[in-house]
Amino acid sequence: MKLGKFFKSVVTEMKMVTWPNAKQTKTDTSTVIGTAILMAIFLGIVDWLVQYGLQFLA
Repeated sequence: MKLGKFFKSVVTEMKMVTWPNAKQTKTDTSTVIGTAILMAIFLGIVDWLVQYGLQFLA
């Protein structure tokens, strides 16, 4: 019966969750995608600089 009690408590907790609205979800998604793109650009530049530096030393 412990499993039944667990699922009952899960249902109770899920009813208390405040879910974000569509506007907030779009904003959060845009922030994540934008940050990922900026990090990819930054890491690409760092990678290029390291490769250039190593070629210069070799």
